[in-house]
Amino acid sequence: MEASDLTGHISKRFNKDIEDLRSMVLAMGGLVESQLLRAITAIVTGDSELGLKVANDDYKVNDLEVSIDEECGRILAMRAPAASDLRLIVAIIKTITDLERIGDEAEKIGFLASRLAAMDRPPDSYRELKTLGTHVSHMVRDAMNAFARLDVDEAFEVVREDEGVDEEYETIQRQCITFMMEDPRSIKRVMNVTWAARSLERIGDHAKNICEYVIYMVQGRDVRHTGISDASEIPSD
Repeated sequence: MEASDLTGHISKRFNKDIEDLRSMVLAMGGLVESQLLRAITAIVTGDSELGLKVANDDYKVNDLEVSIDEECGRILAMRAPAASDLRLIVAIIKTITDLERIGDEAEKIGFLASRLAAMDRPPDSYRELKTLGTHVSHMVRDAMNAFARLDVDEAFEVVREDEGVDEEYETIQRQCITFMMEDPRSIKRVMNVTWAARSLERIGDHAKNICEYVIYMVQGRDVRHTGISDASEIPSD
């Protein structure tokens, strides 16, 4: 085999390794999004069994994280990627950490759904949590779309969306404090609502993080501690 043929063969194998890795990350993202949607459904419908099922299925997310992390380690050791390929591997390692943490938060929401199902339900069936949950689940979906397409514009849009999630969370917090002051008997139930809202807000943060890694992959710049309006105006390399 000539040197040029060997180089081409290695390049094709490396490209396949990268594509397989990206597919694994997208599969993990799809699983995490499904877990989140089911957890939200469990709260809104008062389905204790579904909530516990979501919580008990978290091991699937953890197993995927371990598999992807091991594959990243193998590629780093065998291929010694550089430049944009190295950025991609680093960003993937960071992304799966945030996806695993989204899975952890979905697990918490599942347990909280099971608790809330055993308590008196409010007339609005936790409408505020459904609204926040829908917003956050859209962020997770859009973050994974940005990752799949390496779409910087969509990534910046998700980062901006996090401000809206924070505002919705703060509104729920204020409402919960009011409810507990007006009716001390509601404290236990309302505290569970507060914790669920907190988990949803954290999921929004993790979706934002993933999009910041997308920007890093594509443009090679770290926007995590940069004002988003300023960052989006900086020209790419």
